[in-house]
Amino acid sequence: MNEFFAGILNGINTVVQNYGWSMVVFTILIKLIIVPLDYKSRKSMRRMSSLQPQLTKLQKKYANDKEKLNVKMSELYRKEHINPMSGCLPMLISMPVLFIMFAAMRMVANTELAKQALEILTVGTQTSEGWLWVKNVWMPDSPFYGIISDASSLKMIPADIWAQVFSSQTAESLNQLAALGINASTITGDTVFAALQNTSVYLEEMKLWSTMPSLNLILVQLTIYANNNGWFILPILACVTQFLMTATQPQQPQVEGQPNTNKFMKYFFPLFSLFICSSYNAAFSLYWVVSNIFAWVEGIVMNKMFEKQELQGKEAIEEESIK
Repeated sequence: MNEFFAGILNGINTVVQNYGWSMVVFTILIKLIIVPLDYKSRKSMRRMSSLQPQLTKLQKKYANDKEKLNVKMSELYRKEHINPMSGCLPMLISMPVLFIMFAAMRMVANTELAKQALEILTVGTQTSEGWLWVKNVWMPDSPFYGIISDASSLKMIPADIWAQVFSSQTAESLNQLAALGINASTITGDTVFAALQNTSVYLEEMKLWSTMPSLNLILVQLTIYANNNGWFILPILACVTQFLMTATQPQQPQVEGQPNTNKFMKYFFPLFSLFICSSYNAAFSLYWVVSNIFAWVEGIVMNKMFEKQELQGKEAIEEESIK
């Protein structure tokens, strides 16, 4: 399945001819596929949220009898024909799709990074896939990262990807790599990065880095790259759009004495998005931002649909009572 989704992304790129915009199209396509599941989940969660006033009354009435409270809450759910788990089930169904898609994106990113690294070793230059302000979509959108892959990025590439990219090299390139001590049995992120550090391209980059200041954050020291890969725009957008997206989601009913998960999600996930997208490649951050924007707009549209349905339901009940 990973190869299937990766094939879709690569197929889109053959038409769009830019992995940044291909990621935008790919993300929208995946989000459109799971819209029906999102609709069911949001509708169920909204119905659950509408029971909050009644749940609050039960919590006050049976504050000293938790067993009785659970019984009454179950009775309320049955009366309203609501399954407390119904809001989670569509999400659980869609999660495998999302995990497979993440793995597919990582497969494509690792493949492209490996190609770029070997291109520097064999050709002496790197063909970077840019997008708007980002110079290389396979590196983070950050002034603390360069355009060329660092050691950590190359070490994350699995052996099968290295083997695949190595086997696709021309005979001339294979001879050049062999002269550097890199062959089918020795190629790893470590050996490639060791060879990369001796290239003129990498040495020129290092000269630029030495002239730039470092940012000391006590726990970590970050080097500002002169020839950086971006301006930290996508991580910030990921944080902001995650907050907006969370604001349009129905709130889980709160049970007295239990942690308020709504507030936790509201602030934790935006910060988590900022953290993840600050160190992952820009293509992944782009997916995150577009996905959040899609979900935010989807939430606004669906909430208006639900409000209209609820209003029509109330009007129908009032008309029936008049009759």
